[in-house]
Amino acid sequence: MVILYEVHNGLYVNMTNKCPCACEFCLRQTKDEMNNSGSLWLEREPTVEEVINEFSKFDMSKYDEVVFCGFGEPTERLEDLLKVAEFIKKTYDIPIRINTNGLSDLIYRKDTAPMFEGLIDTVSISLNTPNPDRYLELTRNKFGKESFDAMLNFAKNVKNYVKKVVLTTVSTTLTAEEEAQCGEICRNLGVDYRIRPFE
Repeated sequence: MVILYEVHNGLYVNMTNKCPCACEFCLRQTKDEMNNSGSLWLEREPTVEEVINEFSKFDMSKYDEVVFCGFGEPTERLEDLLKVAEFIKKTYDIPIRINTNGLSDLIYRKDTAPMFEGLIDTVSISLNTPNPDRYLELTRNKFGKESFDAMLNFAKNVKNYVKKVVLTTVSTTLTAEEEAQCGEICRNLGVDYRIRPFE
């Protein structure tokens, strides 16, 4: 199983294939791997110990950051993820980022933002669109209409516990007006906005 894999200057952690969304643009719908990683489809979810043991196989001095992002929503295993993050913090002097859909509050039906404190440096959240109805169309998530506001509320809360929160959209997928609306949403929340390249 591919648990850790390289993308650019980061080491990425693939702990689960579970996700409450079925985004129409998701890369895993058209490919099995990223950056020649080998298949990111897991035969089973690795244990925390298995994930931790994988780090010894890599030269950690090569990487600018560790990123929790695989073929699933990382926060589906939030408590396990944070155990791995704690190991990384104790063992390596390297920043930690999570790429997430921002729906962990709905997954667990509680405020999850405080759990990130002291362990995660950057939270990158897929905003996708400024429109709640379009958001549901795009993500096809199981939580329905409450999902858009829940994602924004998580972004607002988690900024109190991590150094950097970024909301992202993909270039070429929105109009200039929609991108401006996304920028305004981020300013109102007090978080960064990033338009990431389409891959």
